[in-house]
Amino acid sequence: MILEIDFNSDEAIYVQLRNQIVLGIACAEFTDGQSLPSVRQLAQVLGVNMHTVNKAYSILREEGYLKLDRRKGAVISVETEEKQKELESMEQELQLLIAQAICKGISKEEMCDLVECIYQKLDKNQEEL
Repeated sequence: MILEIDFNSDEAIYVQLRNQIVLGIACAEFTDGQSLPSVRQLAQVLGVNMHTVNKAYSILREEGYLKLDRRKGAVISVETEEKQKELESMEQELQLLIAQAICKGISKEEMCDLVECIYQKLDKNQEEL
């Protein structure tokens, strides 16, 4: 997966990195046990500050997507916590998205269709493994 930074985006660069890595894991572009570039290497390639990459990696580690190994660096390692805890966390995030959809006049059916479409797109890559 090629990580791309939009320097004109209102979204913080570390958030862009975090989100792209999570999407890469979901689409099987990054696999469990795969090493990511070092903080220094990725910062240099992307043309960003090392602290920015370090912050993205730290968040991914806290969220259970990465392990930091002294010998291997940042390694993809998706930890699945208790399912109920994950669902509760996702419910909070989805509540805001659904509220935004309602405010913009998006119907429940349109929202469900969108979720189904995205889920199929991402999950299709898992089936190819």
